[in-house]
Parts: sequence; structure tokens; C-alpha cells
Amino acid sequence: MGDWQRYLEEHAARFTEELVDFLRIQSVSTDSAYRDEVRKAARWTANRLEQAGMEHVQIMETEGHPVVYADWLHAPGRPTLLIYGHFDVQPADPLELWEHPRLNPTLKATPFLLEVHRT
Repeated sequence: MGDWQRYLEEHAARFTEELVDFLRIQSVSTDSAYRDEVRKAARWTANRLEQAGMEHVQIMETEGHPVVYADWLHAPGRPTLLIYGHFDVQPADPLELWEHPRLNPTLKATPFLLEVHRT
């Protein structure tokens, strides 16, 4: 097993806990009542990028919600990788279609996840 695989296994519980904390942020971007929650999700994202060793981490203002930027430019001659993601969520309606409470992640074992963790 490679060092990176061992590292992931040793820290899986922490990574899961951090992801669940992130998923609980009520960053509903289409509802102005959640404006502060969207900013909280931006701060969460920026903090995790800094912890990962990224540089020039910025929360950049826009006419709407903020965006988060970071880079790490220390691999001359190597390809550039751009990761685009979002930290906002859509409204939860219709609520009656949810199997579990919204913004309260529920972990389920699936055949795929079991396959990933098999040695």
C-alpha cells in the first residue's frame, strides 16, 4: 500500500467529519436569508485550501456571492490543473421528497465504497 493510501485510511474519520461539517452549512445561494451561510461556506473552503498548502488563497467579492481562489505554482514544466467547484446548495423544496433531513448528511455503505476500502 502506498503512503498516500495509508494516509487516507489513517485520517478517513477526520476527513469524513470535516466533509459532514461542510455539508451542514446552509449555503442556499438563491435565498438572501442565507447570505451569511454562503460566506461561511466560502470561508470553510478557503481555510481548507490553506490547510492543504495552497497559496494566494483569497475570498474574492463579486456582484453576487463570493468566489474562492487559490494556487500553487511550484511544478515548472508540469501541466496546470484547474478545479472548479461550488460551495452553495439549491433550495430543498419539495421537502416531502427527502429521505433524510436536509443538510444533515447520512452516511450509507454502498458496494462502491466497500470496494474502495477492500484490501
